[in-house]
Amino acid sequence: MEGALPARDDLASLLKWYVEQGLDETIGEEAIDRFALAAQPAPAAAAAAPQAPAAPTPFRPATPSPAAAPRAPVPLESPQVVEDARALAAGCATIADLEAAIRGFEGCALKRTAKNTVFADGLPTAPVMVVGEAPGADEDRLGKPFVGVSGQLMDRMMEAIGLARGDGFYITNILFWRPPGNRTPTLAEQAMCLAFTRRHIELVRPKLLILAGGTAAKAVLDTAEGIMRLRGKWTSVRLDDGTEIPTMPTLHPAYLLRTPASKRQSWLDLLAVDKKLKELTA
Repeated sequence: MEGALPARDDLASLLKWYVEQGLDETIGEEAIDRFALAAQPAPAAAAAAPQAPAAPTPFRPATPSPAAAPRAPVPLESPQVVEDARALAAGCATIADLEAAIRGFEGCALKRTAKNTVFADGLPTAPVMVVGEAPGADEDRLGKPFVGVSGQLMDRMMEAIGLARGDGFYITNILFWRPPGNRTPTLAEQAMCLAFTRRHIELVRPKLLILAGGTAAKAVLDTAEGIMRLRGKWTSVRLDDGTEIPTMPTLHPAYLLRTPASKRQSWLDLLAVDKKLKELTA
């Protein structure tokens, strides 16, 4: 029937499809009826001088005249905020200080849409430190990194070489807040959080570092090389005091869930990690 509302099952299926596609965040406080906006009649032309047209949507307000325009605020993703994050991170003498600084940091806009700050999991005294990309929906809800399906795969992979989360490996991300819809973090977001991540590595001082996924590898290693070129090859992260941390870039477990055939490559990476760790602890 024309004008009839969709069935409840259809609406439930549509919402489920939205969630599966990553559309699980609202942007505005109220929904915008685009059909109602399109149906509004155009204003009649006035005999006097025309006024400035109204903005088509709340997201694109009309630009005021230069004389009346207020001074623009400094954007959150500005270089100054990155410098502030670096200065704040450098002043942290302990991991507890660093966590408190991250939880109190307001410079990253991702914090506004995230439910929780996701810092780290495991014991900082573990010989291996794993750095991933960003929290997902499960991580955002629970406040811990790598607790979803990909995190469970990560645990099984590490257990296969005798490393358990806790005293075996310590895990975190380069971002501490979930990007809406699990989108790829922007370069500005990465730069802000990377200041804390680098200090995190310095304070933990692991015997060995694993970078899970292309985003983490490119950010920490400051390279444009893709993960397929980086994975399986030993490199190092140099700390401010000159200490070199052996580093293995590898595929992210979320990628392995989408591409099971690549698990063989990751297994070879883990065997290399196991061999190197035994050499370092011998």
